[in-house]
Amino acid sequence: MKIKGKVTVPALQAMKAEGKKIAALTAYDATFAALEDAAGVDIILVGDSAGMVMQGSHDTIEITLDDILVYTRNVRRGMKRALLAADLPFGIAHESTDATIRGCVRLMKEGGAEAVKVEGAGPVLEPISRMTRMGIPVMGHLGLTPQSVHSFGGYGMRGGDEAEAERIRRDAVELQEAGVFAIVLEKIPQELAAEVTKSLHIPTIGIGSGPDCDGQILVSYDMLGLGPKFRFVRRYLEGAELVTGAVQQYVNDIRGGIFPDESESYNA
Repeated sequence: MKIKGKVTVPALQAMKAEGKKIAALTAYDATFAALEDAAGVDIILVGDSAGMVMQGSHDTIEITLDDILVYTRNVRRGMKRALLAADLPFGIAHESTDATIRGCVRLMKEGGAEAVKVEGAGPVLEPISRMTRMGIPVMGHLGLTPQSVHSFGGYGMRGGDEAEAERIRRDAVELQEAGVFAIVLEKIPQELAAEVTKSLHIPTIGIGSGPDCDGQILVSYDMLGLGPKFRFVRRYLEGAELVTGAVQQYVNDIRGGIFPDESESYNA
């Protein structure tokens, strides 16, 4: 059951209260945004995953604020209903509170984002608290935070030991107190995700964290089978095979003189 009319922060929070699951996906261009929007996705995230799936980087570190702004503007043009959120790229949130606020204001003013996502807790709690008091909707992100991949030493599950699990529990509460409207929980144990979800009055959006979160998000390219296979991703389409097959047929039709035919040609 999808939200009728424009998706807003209060509408998403009401979905948690009513036990209705939230559907989120990433998008990076107007075409995919329009398709996802029409299909009923509640949150469209312009993720820093664009650095990997759009730019070919090995991680999300290289992508810049200017890059995210371009993708966000593109997505904004293609959608009408979903809530548009954008990632604050690596480094900005740890530079200073003022730099964080400036970056997020640019995402909203120049990119058209309706919310921003900031990874982590601890040092970023102060800027998040200031932004939420200013009226900037902020989404948190805990567990496997990809911008910290080099610190973690890889993309493995987080929160598997009790010390880190307790830190995630604490960070979730502190983010809620700082005013975030939702928290992404990435690649943490299902039991921990269920516990955190139950402890909060704001929605949790899971990715690789089990079915008990209030919603789920995937990178659209992964869900459509356009990238590598991951355990936590259900592929709803074998996109890479379909696209490759279509392109091969196109090449064969040209070389065989089959394309274009008379119906695809203009005559005076």
